[in-house]
Amino acid sequence: MLRSMFSAISGLKAHQTKLDTVGNNIANVNTVGYKSSQTVFQDTLSQVLSNGSAPTETTGGTNPAQVGLGVKVAGITTNFSQGSTQSTSRSTDFMISGDGFFVTQAGNEQLFTRAGSFDFDGQGRLVTSDGSILQGWTATDGVVDTNGAIGDLSVPYGQVMPPQASKTGGFTGNLTSGAATGDAVESQITMYDALGNAHQITATFTKTAAANAWSLTLKDENGADLTPDTDTATAGVQGPVLDFDAATGQLAAADRTLTFAPSAAMAGSWPGTLSLDLSTISQFGAKSSLKPTTTDGFAMGTLQSFSLSSDGTIVGVYSNSLRQDIGKLALATFSNPGGLEKSGNSSYRVGNNSGVAVIGAAGTGGAGTLTAGALEMSNVDLASEFTDLIIAQRGFQANSRVITTSDEVLQSLVQLGR
Repeated sequence: MLRSMFSAISGLKAHQTKLDTVGNNIANVNTVGYKSSQTVFQDTLSQVLSNGSAPTETTGGTNPAQVGLGVKVAGITTNFSQGSTQSTSRSTDFMISGDGFFVTQAGNEQLFTRAGSFDFDGQGRLVTSDGSILQGWTATDGVVDTNGAIGDLSVPYGQVMPPQASKTGGFTGNLTSGAATGDAVESQITMYDALGNAHQITATFTKTAAANAWSLTLKDENGADLTPDTDTATAGVQGPVLDFDAATGQLAAADRTLTFAPSAAMAGSWPGTLSLDLSTISQFGAKSSLKPTTTDGFAMGTLQSFSLSSDGTIVGVYSNSLRQDIGKLALATFSNPGGLEKSGNSSYRVGNNSGVAVIGAAGTGGAGTLTAGALEMSNVDLASEFTDLIIAQRGFQANSRVITTSDEVLQSLVQLGR
């Protein structure tokens, strides 16, 4: 009788653990990035009442008679399946689709989490709700080196992007083959000096008397002439002459690039020469239409906002309308995520059986991709949890019934002696 009571007590303890696990799952049904747990039971050692015997030529074999000594908790496993997506539209909310964990630094300890709800601290660093700092790679001049060591990630609002002087620009489009002598087409390109000051360079293409030939003059916003030396091969024509192939409408190879110098007033902040790419200008029968191409210079800008790409790159948006990489989030993967130890605050630390953290960029090395403005919700299935709750309750009641029944039998034995 005592054996059955002790077995039932072990059953009470095991089912109480299952109730605790289910209760914790239900409590975290709305916890961001929470992964549900399951309790696994296994029987304990059995007492052998009689050994089994092997069969002989004259007798059959017998099986051993064994009585179990109860149940114990074999383990509590974590279900790392993907949780549902909740859109938040917050730029600092990130969701991992697939395997991997965000890497955070809490004091001297490196932790890992699936909860991607981050905010800024007073230093512009991305932090979790408990103050752990998000880790990744910081860009240098817009270049991210994922082979280097990870560190604190920050979005330095107000950071200045120094200006860059323009060295190249260009025009693209068409100059109509039906133009009469003296017809002119103008287009304007904005170029920047070393201080980031914008200068409007006006290009005027004028049809010459020669077939399939156009002259080109350049002026700045103050009317100063920037046109290179006169083409001596064409008398009476100011500026270089652009020759087009009569059959293909393409510009002659020698005329596809034009080099000029800024005016003397700009030389202090804009030294050197500039180059215009004209290679995509054609002479077809369509109407004339020219537009500038992108120049390599820009004005000073300050960081105003950012966006996150699927590979974890944080792209800064500056006031000069340019975008530049300012960092990249790091993700960690493990050979056995179930071996991680929970450290509280929806975080994990490396466990004895988790394997080492393999840190890399999103979308590489088995790590999932990232989505900004969304969070991964808990993967708790309430229907399954309520079913497990009923099973645990019935198991607890049944084991308690074994104890009361054993008590009644023992009471009957005591009464036999009266």
